[in-house]
Amino acid sequence: MALTRRSTLAILAALAAGPVVARQELLDLAYSDSSPRNLLDIHLPRGDGPFPWLLDLHGGGFRAGDKRLLPVPPQLGESGIAVVRMNYRLSNQARWPAQEQDVLAAAAFLNRHGPDLGLAPGRMALGGRSAGAFMAVSAALTLVQDGRPPRAVVDFYGPMDFGSMDADMARMDGKPTRLPADSPKSAESLLVGYAVGQRRAEATALSPVGRLRAMRPGTALPPLLIRHGARDRIVPPGQARRLREAWQEIDPEAPVDFALLPDEGHGSAGFASTRTRGQLAAFLARHLAG
Repeated sequence: MALTRRSTLAILAALAAGPVVARQELLDLAYSDSSPRNLLDIHLPRGDGPFPWLLDLHGGGFRAGDKRLLPVPPQLGESGIAVVRMNYRLSNQARWPAQEQDVLAAAAFLNRHGPDLGLAPGRMALGGRSAGAFMAVSAALTLVQDGRPPRAVVDFYGPMDFGSMDADMARMDGKPTRLPADSPKSAESLLVGYAVGQRRAEATALSPVGRLRAMRPGTALPPLLIRHGARDRIVPPGQARRLREAWQEIDPEAPVDFALLPDEGHGSAGFASTRTRGQLAAFLARHLAG
């Protein structure tokens, strides 16, 4: 893929200013020509690179959101880990799997140009929140199948099986705070272009849990960190359990760090706590080292 003029000029400007690691931030680099939204930001730790990195994806129900809304936890920088925040095409711009293709394009761009940007090629974790977690896990599975797995994967309260979301929600106390996933107007249905409830098996098959079920047992999977709110009434915590079980069924040896946060809802305050951010930093430092 040829670099766009915008990304090329940004890289050249960064290099002309001296070592990239001295700048700490590179903003709005274009990683693909597919859409004006195909931009990313790089946030580097202090010190000498190249650094391992987390490619982080924002949420927003697949139809909203922006990379600038994602936090850059200081604990990651203190652990020597760079954070890359990216935008991707939204569901009102393109149907699935365009969003996964954007993630793969960003990963390829960063691995190819990593040394010039302060990043260590190959020392990548993929992660996201809510809808972004769905995309991150999906892209990670594609990279596994292509023989280029990320070093680690992070799922913060993401939907992982569109076909079972309503059944998982029905098991919870209280009312959901969103349309049923089966509805033709749900975020999931608008992403895939059909009502999930009318093509449930197909919706499950394209989701991470369905893709894992179709993989050969014994396939090596990366370490996985899952954090989900036990009181989440937008994406029910059963989705996190399904991902954990499917991951461990395919690769029982893959480390899985799983926790339901007992008092938390969807993306609520506990996910920004020092404790949770510290756990994320420790997980990434352990699996991105060396």
